[in-house]
Amino acid sequence: MAAAYSLNSVGSLSLSLLCLFATTLQVTSAVAGEAELSSQSTLADASPTKLPKCDRTFVSRGGASNGTFHAPELLNSNNQSRQCLYTFLAAPGQRVLVEFRKFELRGKPPDGAAVGELPACMHEYMDIYSEMASLETGELVNSAFGGRYCGPIPPRQRVSLHRAVALSFYTDKMYTPPNLFTGTYRFINASEFEVGTPVPNTLCSFIIEASKRKTGLLLSPTYPGIYPKDVTCNYLFSGQPGQRIRLEFRDFDLFFGGPHCPFDWVRVYDGPDNSSAAIGTYCGQQRNLVLYSSDERLLVTFYTLPRAASTQNRGFKGIFEFSESFVKLDFISKHDAEHIRGSECDQKILSKKESTGFVYHPNYPFPYIQKVVCRYFIYGMQDSQNLERVRLEFQNFSIPKGENPKPDSTCNDGYLKVYLRGQEATDSYDKHDAELCGERAADFPPALVSDGPRLVMVFSSGELQGRGFKAKYTFETEYRVPGTAAPGGECAFTYRSESKKRGEFNSPRYPSNYPSHTNCTYMLDATPNEQVTVVFDHFKVRADAWNATAGLYGGATCSEDWVEAWWVGREGSRVPLGRWCGAAAPGPLHSPRGALGLMIALRTDAEHVASGFKARYVFEPAKSIFGDCGGNMSGAEWGVVTSPRYPLPYEPPARAAASRVCNWFVTARPGKRLLLNFQFFAVEGHLIDRGCPAAVLRLWYESPGPPLELCGEKAPADRWQYLSSSNSIRLSFIIADKSVGGSGWRAVWTEVSAAEGAACPGGALPCGAACLPRAALCSGLQHCAHPLQHHQHCAGGADWRRACVLATVLALVLAVPR
Repeated sequence: MAAAYSLNSVGSLSLSLLCLFATTLQVTSAVAGEAELSSQSTLADASPTKLPKCDRTFVSRGGASNGTFHAPELLNSNNQSRQCLYTFLAAPGQRVLVEFRKFELRGKPPDGAAVGELPACMHEYMDIYSEMASLETGELVNSAFGGRYCGPIPPRQRVSLHRAVALSFYTDKMYTPPNLFTGTYRFINASEFEVGTPVPNTLCSFIIEASKRKTGLLLSPTYPGIYPKDVTCNYLFSGQPGQRIRLEFRDFDLFFGGPHCPFDWVRVYDGPDNSSAAIGTYCGQQRNLVLYSSDERLLVTFYTLPRAASTQNRGFKGIFEFSESFVKLDFISKHDAEHIRGSECDQKILSKKESTGFVYHPNYPFPYIQKVVCRYFIYGMQDSQNLERVRLEFQNFSIPKGENPKPDSTCNDGYLKVYLRGQEATDSYDKHDAELCGERAADFPPALVSDGPRLVMVFSSGELQGRGFKAKYTFETEYRVPGTAAPGGECAFTYRSESKKRGEFNSPRYPSNYPSHTNCTYMLDATPNEQVTVVFDHFKVRADAWNATAGLYGGATCSEDWVEAWWVGREGSRVPLGRWCGAAAPGPLHSPRGALGLMIALRTDAEHVASGFKARYVFEPAKSIFGDCGGNMSGAEWGVVTSPRYPLPYEPPARAAASRVCNWFVTARPGKRLLLNFQFFAVEGHLIDRGCPAAVLRLWYESPGPPLELCGEKAPADRWQYLSSSNSIRLSFIIADKSVGGSGWRAVWTEVSAAEGAACPGGALPCGAACLPRAALCSGLQHCAHPLQHHQHCAGGADWRRACVLATVLALVLAVPR
């Protein structure tokens, strides 16, 4: 749209402008001649040249001048097109600055035109040209179009790129009042835009040398007017060896086309040409933009697109300084740090995996320089396999406090602020975690540890000089596990009853994935009169080949990553409780009376990972050996054991209790074994899908080895029958505080003999690999998972013998593998 305006404007002006510029050239030549003839001649009052119609020309005669202009008063009863050209011509070595004070042209500006309406600025508008390269006839036709304006919003001020500015006013209204637009003009010295030695055959490139100018201004080509299009300006700063360059932008206003500045931009290179490392690329509006070179050379490039006029941005104004007093960077480069380009003395330190090093004040080992601010960004590793934190330990420290107290601060002069959460945004620097200063031994800072993988320090030296600081940093692996960590930094944590009665622990980095190749242990130490309960609230451990059946856990089922648990005895002995993996959480864990506590371990291989686990622990006064219920069973050939309140549902533990625990101990005669048959089983949970986190029945029937862990529901057709490897078994039913209850379970235990071959001696009844006593046939209990028929004459005699034979034959048939 703007390009179309330009062509329209140029077409309508072509005839009149040629004549106008011819006249203008005569006036300019005469003015230049007057300046040569009389050195005492100063600028006469800029006044309109007597030209036909409504055109006006304002000409400088070589000195400082300013004035005003306003709209022509036109009577146009026939609504004919009228065009007035206002030309401002500066003397050699000058430029023109034009600014509108009032602007009320009748029409809708381009930004306000609605879809479907006539083109904006049709009947009254002003075209602006401020980039004319010469005053030759016809230059206006070839010069860059600076935009078309109407409506109530005045155009922003313009500074000529060379010596002239032209305003083309068009109207076809019946009457034009003189206050339709008003403005001011000034002829300004062009030397302020020549910031250095001009580069030949360039429009706006300069070499700024410290030998000629140590400080000065850096301006975009037409600042503070709208900057020109289709320009590339290079500003090369060249200092003396040992110097650095400071560049501060006091005003920065470029068109913002996106965060990567794809349109107009300023790019600063830390060196003499565009092959040097870039400090940054900037566009939009920048505040507090201060940049430093690393050595004595710096290149600033300003680039604008060759597009039609659509922006109203000023460009930039900056100040530069060459100096030997800026911080020398050798205190950074000598150590394991990297200078952050563009800063005076900021540095970053990256971990090399659990590495260590030192940070120092600037000018180390000598006293620091006054009035310097340096930032230290210390970054630990944080990725899918690593998570570190930063430990900072001071070895030397001396920063004077100063005498004049400041509100809310103990440091009245210099200070060292530490940010344990790694704040990097400037607006968050007031939220420091520690402000350090002082010179006495009592003021020596303690060791500091970051909250995450990053730690930031800001050192500000005041007006007083001090000896500074030296600190050792250490990158430690951060497991994000609550508890008392092992002093060596390994993944080992202890939870003592004396410190805390209840709490939580988790896999490393939970809820994020735990790292691979990890070995973590968690020790829960109870006092002699306490027991500890552990309940898992989340559990997901990688198991590519997990194939658990009926609660059996072991090395064959968890071979990638797994969690293990043990009871820990007073002499350091450990009794295994199980191994878990996949999505099936362990059942509640409870240490027995007299044990030291529980030990839990996480083992992971070098392959894939998962989210791990989260668990909580509670230390409680010790219960009896049987717990809240249970008992001791011996001296009988068979019996029944059930969940509490069976056949009613079992209940959660009492309020505020971590668990309800019931332990049964069943003992047979020496040489005998025990057969346990579950007739009914319904405990919340699922062995494969989610495990037994709320309630679990553990059965010790094989020795040595961990217990069998059971939960879920047994279908009526399922056969849950277990034969002990010795003459004793133990059952432990643990109900966690998050249990909602279940129907419970019932099991029949029987003292049996091991079967020898396919038959049982002495007329005993075969049941799998066990031989039931003959009297068990008439007990009325279901001793065997295979159904055995009871005979109506169980008292003895021939009928009894025939019943035993029939039961034996039936048991043999059922025992044949299928």
